[in-house]
Amino acid sequence: MPTQRSTPTTPRTVMGRIPVRDVRPVVERGRRPAKAVVGETFMVTATVFREGHDAVAANVVLRGPDDEPGPWLPMRELAPGTDRWGAEVTPDTTGHWSFRVEAWGDPVSTWRHTAKIKIPAGIDTELVLEEGALLHERAAKGVPAPLRETIVRAAAALRDETRPAASRLAAALAPDVRRTLARHPLREHVTRSGKLPLLVERERALFGSWYEFFPRSEGAVVRPGEAPVSGTFRTAERRLPAIAGMGFDVVYLPPVHPIGRTFRKGPNNSLTPGPDDVGVPWAIGSHEGGHDAIHPDLGTFDD
Repeated sequence: MPTQRSTPTTPRTVMGRIPVRDVRPVVERGRRPAKAVVGETFMVTATVFREGHDAVAANVVLRGPDDEPGPWLPMRELAPGTDRWGAEVTPDTTGHWSFRVEAWGDPVSTWRHTAKIKIPAGIDTELVLEEGALLHERAAKGVPAPLRETIVRAAAALRDETRPAASRLAAALAPDVRRTLARHPLREHVTRSGKLPLLVERERALFGSWYEFFPRSEGAVVRPGEAPVSGTFRTAERRLPAIAGMGFDVVYLPPVHPIGRTFRKGPNNSLTPGPDDVGVPWAIGSHEGGHDAIHPDLGTFDD
């Protein structure tokens, strides 16, 4: 029976309460990986929106080659009113990574917006403060123990009827409370995008000035009436400092395997080679070996 070849599929995104659309960077809708190099910072973006007036937020989850989730990276709206969100990420090792975007409702931010309007106006004051206390109690459950007390104190302050309403609100809007909940937010209606591939390579893959030269020509000896003596890997090595001095950082070579003898060509691509003509190095193979061998005139694998 003939076997069926599997076809790559586009990462599947389940449409949730808060849609996540047009995640980038992406290549061929996720069938091929986006690329970066170690230490390169780039931006992951997505369109995130929801119905109504409640606050929405998003974050990136970056997974390394071991598929373990990396740091939780909050996204920001790139321009007000565009629904386009982004966050900068920096992979720190080579390998096959992946990333996805999570979008979610932010009830604490929704409450802050309402409270800053209603409390100064004296509208539903106790109701709004109690709603805030309940939200901060819920949020505290997801905050690590060393920081949890900050959120618990904010909830207690919101219920402290011995203090003016403005003071109770200010306790929940304090910078340390905001910082803690920015890092450990209370999330509702979380929607996750499909997982997208990312190939992280060494820095040299990002750029390089390449220089090609033939090792046979470096250190060759040609005298009239005598058979030419080929340069070798060892004589070619002497050329490397001069190449680096010109600003090149990559040296690449033509084929260095044994050269085929059938239909061998001579100088200027002629079809009448002499006995000392080495032929074209892209013509692979002779009794000395094939494409995985080293031409004996040039040296050895160790060279």
